[in-house]
Amino acid sequence: MNKNPLKSLDYDLLDHVFDMGGGYVLDFSNKTFSEFFFDELGIDIDNAHYCDIGNSKANRLRSYLRQASREDVLKVLGALWEYREVKRKRAGVKEGNPQYIAEFWQLIRRLGGTPPKHRAENDNAAPCEKMDDRIANDLLGKLMEVSNLDPQPRGYAFEKFLKELFDACGLSGRASFRLVGEQIDGSFEMVGETYLLEAKWTNQQVDASDLRAFNAKVEGKASWSRGLFISNSGFTEDGLLAFGSGKRLICMDGLDLSEILLGRLSFQNALSKKVRRAAETGRPFVRVRDLH
Repeated sequence: MNKNPLKSLDYDLLDHVFDMGGGYVLDFSNKTFSEFFFDELGIDIDNAHYCDIGNSKANRLRSYLRQASREDVLKVLGALWEYREVKRKRAGVKEGNPQYIAEFWQLIRRLGGTPPKHRAENDNAAPCEKMDDRIANDLLGKLMEVSNLDPQPRGYAFEKFLKELFDACGLSGRASFRLVGEQIDGSFEMVGETYLLEAKWTNQQVDASDLRAFNAKVEGKASWSRGLFISNSGFTEDGLLAFGSGKRLICMDGLDLSEILLGRLSFQNALSKKVRRAAETGRPFVRVRDLH
C-alpha cells in the first residue's frame, strides 16, 4: 500500500484551493467530474473503491488522494489546478486567495513537483497590439510563396508556415503539427487556454460537414478546450448557417491571415477579438477586418 503523501492540514488547504465545501469540487457537476477524471487522467473516480468516506465529489477526491502514490497525487492536483486557472481567467476573475495559492505551491514543492514560473504580471494583460515589422514581412512573403505552390507541396509548406507563425507569436505548442492529407492537426496554448487546431488549404471552401467533424473532436476533449479552424479558401455561407452558433469553434480564413500580417497585428490579439465576438454573437466566423 502506498504511504499517504498528504498530511491532514494539506486536505484543509485543498478544500480552500478547489472550493470543496459542501461536497463540491470547483464547478464540476457529477457528470463533468467523472468525465474529467476519466478523459484527462484515466481514473474511474466513481469506483466504489473511492466512495469509502462518502459519495460526494469532494469525498471521492479525498479518498483517491489518500490512496494514490505521490506521483499520481501530483498529476491529479496539477490537472485540477490547470482546470481551475483556465476557468478563472476565462471568467475574468482575479485570484481571491493568494495566501492559499502560495501554500499550495509549497505543497507541490514538498511533493517533488515544480510550480510554474511566476507570470502574474501577464495573467490579465491584453495581448500586444502589433507584430514586429521584420517578422510580419517575412511571414507575409512565405504565405505568398505557399499560394504559388502545387497542391501536394503546398500542404507541407502551409504546415511549416503555421508553425513559424505560432512560434513567432510565442504560442506554446502542446503537440506537433501533423499533416493528414490536405489537413493539418495540432494544438497550442494561449493565455492558459488550450486550442485544438485544424487547418486546410484546398480550392474548395469548408462546409458544414467539416465544421461538424472538427467540432466533434473538440467536444470529445476537455470541457475548457477550444478549436481554431483555419481554411485558406474560407467557409461557405450555407455551411456556417447550417453549422449553427454557440459552439466552441473559432474560424479563420486566408484573408484573415493576410490582414493580420499586413496590419502588423498580433495573432493573439486577433484571435482574442474573434473569441470575444463569438461569445457576443454566437457566430464562429467574423472577419478580422470587421473586428473593432
